Amino acid sequence: MKSDKLPRHIAIIMDGNGRWAKRRLMPRNYGHKRGVDTIDRISRAVFDRGVEILTLFAFSTENLNRPKEEVSGIFELFGKYIVKNLPDMLARGIRFKVIGDVSICDEELRKLIADAEKKTEALAEHRLNICFNYGGRADIVRAANKLSAEGVTATEETFASALGTGGLPDPDVVIRTGGEHRISNFLLYQMAYSEIYFTGTLWPDFGEKELDGIIADFMKTHRRFGRIEQ
Repeated sequence: MKSDKLPRHIAIIMDGNGRWAKRRLMPRNYGHKRGVDTIDRISRAVFDRGVEILTLFAFSTENLNRPKEEVSGIFELFGKYIVKNLPDMLARGIRFKVIGDVSICDEELRKLIADAEKKTEALAEHRLNICFNYGGRADIVRAANKLSAEGVTATEETFASALGTGGLPDPDVVIRTGGEHRISNFLLYQMAYSEIYFTGTLWPDFGEKELDGIIADFMKTHRRFGRIEQ
């Protein structure tokens, strides 16, 4: 039976900011700034279409190996994004959460993250998750250690609840922009049955038309989860 439902959870690997800037003879951080603008546009579009949860891969643990100037610029942009968008999140019922190790952030950014999470924790209309200093393998290791420390037997249910996305459904759709065909250590456990879409569009150029095409394709997809269709 064909699905006639919207995806409940979309996850996006936002790739291509640096190459977008390079093609315009601009510094990489200019591309990251335009990428943040795209987050504003696409997150609004996703939620306006009735999707409940959006998870964005903003900064990986491996990205720490990039030049210090680029890394510090990304951290600064993240803080500005939270300050700018928190009022809109509150107005639109969007619960905000950062998934990853934020201990590397300075005190000011940690406070901004904690404040946004606290102020939006009771909101339920939509969920916006930002994976920041995140790695799928590290997420799995943390979950295993958490269950072990608590003396909890690992099952698929308890393990899923111990992950950074605990309490959320797995992503129905995973999108990677930028032309690469890999998942780059993103939500390794969670995307076991996700529909994965790769697009050559660089993240700053990703738009509503392409988003709508992916959603429309998903709605035609047979999702059997290993079962035989009757």
